[in-house]
Amino acid sequence: MQKPVSMNPRLTLALCIFLLLAAFGVDMATPQALVAAILLTIPVALSSLLLNRRITNGIIISALAANVVAGYFNGVREGHHWDAIAIANRSLAGFSIVLVGWLGGIAQSRALRTGQLAAQRLAAQREQALRRSMETIRSSLNVELVARAVVREAVTALDGDSARLYTIEQHVLGATTFSWQPAAADVEVTSSRPVAELLSLLQVGVSERRLVAVTPADALGRFALSTLGAERAIVVPLINDQISFGVLLLSLSKPETLAPEFEQWVWAFADQATVAAAQASLFVELANRNQELQQAIETQEHRGQVIRDLIYALSHDLRTPLAAAAMTMQQALDGTYGPLPDAYREILRRSLAANGDLRQLAETLLLVARYESGDQSTERVPVHVRELLVSVLDELEVMWRAKHLECTVVSDAQSPGPVVFGDQGELRRAVMNLLANAISWTPEGGTIRLSATESGNRVTIRVADSGYGVPAEQRAQLFQRLATGDSARQGAGSGLGLYIVRRIAENYGGSARYEPNQPAGSIFIIELPAASAARLEPTLPSGSSAGVRP
Repeated sequence: MQKPVSMNPRLTLALCIFLLLAAFGVDMATPQALVAAILLTIPVALSSLLLNRRITNGIIISALAANVVAGYFNGVREGHHWDAIAIANRSLAGFSIVLVGWLGGIAQSRALRTGQLAAQRLAAQREQALRRSMETIRSSLNVELVARAVVREAVTALDGDSARLYTIEQHVLGATTFSWQPAAADVEVTSSRPVAELLSLLQVGVSERRLVAVTPADALGRFALSTLGAERAIVVPLINDQISFGVLLLSLSKPETLAPEFEQWVWAFADQATVAAAQASLFVELANRNQELQQAIETQEHRGQVIRDLIYALSHDLRTPLAAAAMTMQQALDGTYGPLPDAYREILRRSLAANGDLRQLAETLLLVARYESGDQSTERVPVHVRELLVSVLDELEVMWRAKHLECTVVSDAQSPGPVVFGDQGELRRAVMNLLANAISWTPEGGTIRLSATESGNRVTIRVADSGYGVPAEQRAQLFQRLATGDSARQGAGSGLGLYIVRRIAENYGGSARYEPNQPAGSIFIIELPAASAARLEPTLPSGSSAGVRP
């Protein structure tokens, strides 16, 4: 396809002025009868090629003025005699000048309109090509695939002959090079650095963040174009505030591709390609972070499982020797091995009490290990809460009587009391932890009240004491695992008593919380779902109500 020929506007204007002056000179030199003014239509017609109405109007006015001046001068030269035919001819020449100028103006308007429509069509085509290119580039979230798409689509969308993309990795320009031209089957990927002639131009584009036109106008440009085997090229940095992706080197052959409007499309392509590369890089980084996080979680879970297994094994293995030692000491106290001195019997009693504490700690650790590993009890049987409270109160009677405390189960003798579904052993442990906690933190002569009420579909168990209470700033940590501080009131000295209470309550769809008692003391509350009446046995066991136990 033959390239269109474009005229230089300045040269065309100069030619119009020269022809106007030449026609005027010829007209001045010819006799009046030979009207050469018709030659003035030539610069008028030529001026229409400039597509500038103001210049054309100026040439028309100048031509008309030249026609009048030459006619007057010819008449003066012939003794101030103006021939009628000559005047008529000059009038026709003036009319021709105006007519040619008018027709030239129409041609100019149509040419301008045609040029505008062509520019609009070209802009629409470029915009459509750019949109298709961006859809192709953004179709992948892999950085390498994005780079391959960039070099291919740059040639297609920007009318290039070939394209090279030099990536920037760890501040190194040209760590990887992606090259493509339409005749190639696929994008070529190499790891060689660009040659010195190209590297200096690429670094200018990166450092100044601007388009760099490579033309034969300077020695460096000629060397670069010779290396590329191209007529001209443009350096396009793919850099924004989020990423320094690389530099695109686009080889071009069409002279109009370095026009200012073309640079706008290049910048639009560069911005969109850089955003696509940033999105792909972010996706890869997030994938790597997720993988690292998943590995860390798996490692942490493995460590937690190992720790739980060790605690479980240690606690389980401790129970047997502790039970054996307790049996031996109890037999010695009972006289199985003969009479013992009083001092030795007291030592055995203390040792037996310490052994009991150790066994209680081992049981607590076993229970925590079970809950941490997800091995929770699935037993669900009807549990009469008030009977459970009385039983726990009886079991810890030695402890609260030793401190001269008044402990009671508040109940309504006319009502069988609330019932919940659960594991009676676990619920017993929860209530026992709360009561032991209350006994430990209530001074001698104080009071402890246990109660169980049902409201709607919830059963509320309360253990209220007149003890020291808990400061407001420490209440949020009460039911946490291994909470520190003497006032944390965890119970049993292990830092796990109230934590176990919370886990047991949550296992049955309930909750545990703390409230201050008035005027002094604490209230620890367990809320559990009430058992459905349809699931209860027809006859409740007798003796379900509990009386006062001073």
